[in-house]
Formats: sequence, C-alpha cells, structure tokens
Amino acid sequence: MSRIGIKPIEIPSGVTVQVNGSNVEMKGSLGTLKCEVKDPIIPKLNGTTLTVERPSDAKSVKALHGLFRSLLANMVLGVSKGFEKELELQGVGYRASLKGKGLSLALGYSHPITFDAPAGISFEVSKKQTEIVIKGMDKQLVGQVAADIRQFRKVEPYKGKGIRYKGEHVIRKAGKSVAGGK
Repeated sequence: MSRIGIKPIEIPSGVTVQVNGSNVEMKGSLGTLKCEVKDPIIPKLNGTTLTVERPSDAKSVKALHGLFRSLLANMVLGVSKGFEKELELQGVGYRASLKGKGLSLALGYSHPITFDAPAGISFEVSKKQTEIVIKGMDKQLVGQVAADIRQFRKVEPYKGKGIRYKGEHVIRKAGKSVAGGK
C-alpha cells in the first residue's frame, strides 16, 4: 500500500468539495481550484473526508495513488490557508518594488526587470525592498513563480549576490589567491 495514498484528507469547515467522476472541485475562502484525477485512480467523498482509491497494485498505479492524494491535500490547504514563498535579494543596489500587480526588480543590469503576476498570485515587498513574499492558493504555481524570479539573478558562489530563498544556505567558494612568488 502507498503510505501517502491511503491517508484520508480531512476537509476543514469553510471548504466545499465536489466530486464528479474524475473531476474534483474545491471552493474555499481564497478561491476555487479544480483537478482532474487520472483514470485508474478514484476520488471518493465521505462526509468531511476525501479518500483516493486505486484498483490494482501495479507500480505505475501506486505512484499515481500517492501523487493525486498529495495534489488533493495541497488543494485543500490552498483554498483554506494559501501558500507563500519568501525570496531575499542580496547585492549592492539590488531591490524590488511593486509595480501595479507585478514586480520591478533592480538586479545590477542596465535596466529594471518587470515581472507580471500570473492570475492567482500576489506579491508583497518589505520596507527594505530586499524581501519578496509570493502568495497564492496553487502550491505549484507559487513555487514556479518563485523559481522564475530566482532565474533573473542566480546566487553566485563567490560574493553570494543574487536572489535566494529566505533561509537558504549558499556554499561560498574561496576567491583567487595571489601566489607569493618571485
């Protein structure tokens, strides 16, 4: 048995779930999310618990069992509490500011970089302008937006400049040393 797939998903108050065959729709205080569960996996709603069942013990079906249970559990958390990722900008002159619903980033290039927020994503920038909080109800989309922003200026290993996740440890390399020669 899949250790993750067999766990039931508790549905908190304020979240409504509709199961129509292989389609699952969840509504909560933050919005609505939909998921289409692949064919061999069967979602079932029993009162305030949602379970995911599988018809066979084939290896590929077992993998899908755990996958769709995790996706549905993330949907429940997303529509009720939401997800967020925090990014830090480190470097001289590196800063972020809100521009409408998007971001304007100064990252040491000759021009500012603008990043428009996709639907369902919101940004917050600290007063220091070096911390960005990405919020949304879709866990995958929040993570993808954070990764896309991070790609504008990856953390370099010598001085540690760039965009990193909050609390991320970057292994620093030693710079070139001058040989004491002749």
